[in-house]
Amino acid sequence: QVQLVESGGGLVQPGGSLSLSCAASGNLFSIDTMGWYRQAPGKERELVASITTGGTANYADSVKGRSAISRDNAKNTVYLQMNSLTPEDTATYYCAARRSKFSGCTLLHGPYGYWGQGTQVTVSS
Repeated sequence: QVQLVESGGGLVQPGGSLSLSCAASGNLFSIDTMGWYRQAPGKERELVASITTGGTANYADSVKGRSAISRDNAKNTVYLQMNSLTPEDTATYYCAARRSKFSGCTLLHGPYGYWGQGTQVTVSS
């Protein structure tokens, strides 16, 4: 059982910045990757960024260069810093996590089966 709780959402003006936090608790055994998804009305949920326990990060093209994902393993917390925000960034942001395991010498990743309740980000003047 894994619980994810997001915080840090709110109202920000275009061009502004914000930082989201996701605190993980429960059975974190083999939790390797944590990520941020977002979903806006009328659109599919999309991956914003992800990060492994080793610090390897990936970003969606829409946020690459103006976002930074990081994690504090000691606190079991992942962060998403977003800059130069636009109204198109308005969405509900979800924290997600997945487990991984070795099969032979290959590391296999499970699905993002754990989700937080989401935090609303609104970019508007």
